[in-house]
Amino acid sequence: MANRSGSADLPLHSGRVPKWLGERMTRLGAVITEAIVHHYGREEFLDRLSHPFWFQSFGAVMGMDWHSSGITTSVIGALKRGLNPLSNELGLHVCGGRGAQSRKTPSELFEVGNRVGFDAGRLAETSRLVAKVDSAAVQDGFDLYLHGFVVADDGKWVVIQQGMNGETRQARRYHWRSRGLTNFVDSPHAAIEGRGQGEILNLADRRADLSRNGQLDLLKNLSPERIAKEAAALMVQECGSKKSAPKDQLELPHLIMPAHHDVRESDINMKRLSGNIAAAVEQGPADFKELLLVPGVGARTVKALAMVAEVIHGAPCRFSDPARFSLAHGGKDRHPFPVPIKVYDETISVMKSAVSKARLGREEELEALKRLDEQSRRLENYVTGPDLKEIVAGEFRQSSSLGGRSVFGWES
Repeated sequence: MANRSGSADLPLHSGRVPKWLGERMTRLGAVITEAIVHHYGREEFLDRLSHPFWFQSFGAVMGMDWHSSGITTSVIGALKRGLNPLSNELGLHVCGGRGAQSRKTPSELFEVGNRVGFDAGRLAETSRLVAKVDSAAVQDGFDLYLHGFVVADDGKWVVIQQGMNGETRQARRYHWRSRGLTNFVDSPHAAIEGRGQGEILNLADRRADLSRNGQLDLLKNLSPERIAKEAAALMVQECGSKKSAPKDQLELPHLIMPAHHDVRESDINMKRLSGNIAAAVEQGPADFKELLLVPGVGARTVKALAMVAEVIHGAPCRFSDPARFSLAHGGKDRHPFPVPIKVYDETISVMKSAVSKARLGREEELEALKRLDEQSRRLENYVTGPDLKEIVAGEFRQSSSLGGRSVFGWES
């Protein structure tokens, strides 16, 4: 996980997360985390956070704008509010945040370190180094404004930070993971999200080792006049021949988040979506609801749970289309449809019931969610379903009955 695992373009969006959604994101984010830690452990949750495709899908399933830069701020904020009260149980701590909160990261790390016993001084230095690399060693036109540090009791950590480019109205997110990291200036990122925008200066790439050493030698051994002469000669050489990319440059998967706000069929793997829907329809009314033993859960909630189950259990390759997960609980700006509050609250209720019983050794509800995810994957190989326009139109038709709400108000 010490190498880049992908990239994406994140449009900059203004606005705030309304309180009614922020509170629900806090509860749903915490209970999904609890389920992942219960099934797979803290290491797996940290791995998920360091994967940009999963992180975007995680935010989308919680009702945030599926493609915008706001997912980063809102997810980090929701996790900080939701996980820190559970830190004694989960052994996870979220520090930092946006703006002034980011500058509090070292002091928050010392506070946690004094409680649990890890080397807070070393981690505080790590926090500063990570920020320095992405703001100074990688000069790509993005100014950092968010720094989130998620650390476990054993000192293992993930850093997620984001920069903005006001001229292009774009953001770039940087993912770091402590596991496998041996050098802060030798290809340290787990991932960098952001569309390529011309040549950048990246002295944190392992392929820049010769360049870094060469710069030090130049400063030690050459006069300013000699350096200027060498630079002029290099410019003439560069203009005379177009160099190809280095052979050792890895081709990375790119998650291109489009400028359009509406969710389109081209943004979604319809085969996977049909599997999600079919699993909910076939399993839900028949026996899934009885198995969960949660009264009042409707078929629409089971559809949302099918996508939540995939966020918990899905492999990294399953998250190349984060727009699909916005169909669980909609979006605050009515894209793809208003947030169905009744469905959202039922999802939280089911998840809390499942996790609470699992703590007592009663695994049947969490296992039922896992089977729902497995069913989705089996069915997607041969089922077909309605097109996206039909699905979204159906959501709008029943929106008011499901408590549809957005930043524009309640659906009438």
